[in-house]
Amino acid sequence: MNATDRTPADLLRSALAADPARPLVTFYDDATGERVELSVATFANWVAKTANLLQGDLAAEPGDRLALLLPAHWQTAVWLLACSSVGVVADVAGDPGAADLVVSGPDTLEEARACSGERVALALRPLGGRFPQTPAGFADYAVEVPSQGDRFAPFAPVDPEEPALIVAGREFSGAEVVERARAEAGDLGLTGPGSRLLSGAGYDTWEGLLAGLYGPLATGGSVVLCRHLDRLAEDALAKRVESERVTAVSR
Repeated sequence: MNATDRTPADLLRSALAADPARPLVTFYDDATGERVELSVATFANWVAKTANLLQGDLAAEPGDRLALLLPAHWQTAVWLLACSSVGVVADVAGDPGAADLVVSGPDTLEEARACSGERVALALRPLGGRFPQTPAGFADYAVEVPSQGDRFAPFAPVDPEEPALIVAGREFSGAEVVERARAEAGDLGLTGPGSRLLSGAGYDTWEGLLAGLYGPLATGGSVVLCRHLDRLAEDALAKRVESERVTAVSR
C-alpha cells in the first residue's frame, strides 16, 4: 500500500488504484444464510455514494459526531469509510443523544431516537434491501443511497490528525487508525497482498475493527466477515475456510 496514506479513506483510494477487481469484503450472516462479496471497486462505489449522502443530504461536516449503531456487517464497513471520507467522527455504539447524527440498525431504533439530528436506518436485509415501511423519524438508507453520485470529493480536506473514530470509549485520529492497523495487522496473520482473514469478531472493539476491516485494508488483503459465526458448526467453518481460501482466522 502507499506509504503516504494517512486516513482509512486514503487506504481505500490506494487499494482502488492498485487492483479494483480483487475481493475486499466477503460477508456472511449465519443466521440468514446471506453471502455478499464486494470487490474493491464495488465497495468503493458504496462508500462514495454513502459519503455523498452524508455530506450532501445529511449536511454532515468535518468534526461532526455520528453514532454508529450497527453490528459487524458489510454496510457498517461502508459507513466507517464514508465517515473517514467526509471527516466525520464515527462513534461506534456511541450515545445518540450526544451525537450530531445517528445511523441505526433495525434493533436499535428506539435508542437512536435520542439523537436530535439527522437519523438514518438500515434494515440490514440481504442485498441491501429496504424496510417494508420506513421507520418514523428516519431516512431509509436503502431508499436514499442508490441515487447518490458514484464519485465523491469532500468540501474540505480531511485532516488526518483530527478525531476520526471512537470505539469502546477510546478516540483515534485517522492517522492513528492507519498506523495501528499497519503495526498490528501482522499479529493477525495479515502478511500483505493475498492475505485473507476470516473474522467473527464484532465491530464494538478496536480488535474487532482491526480484524474485520482496517487490518485487511491496510495490508492489501481481504476479509471474510462473519456475523453470527457461533451458529456455524466446526466442520462447516473448516469448509468455509477452504472454499474462501482463508489464510488466517480471528474469532
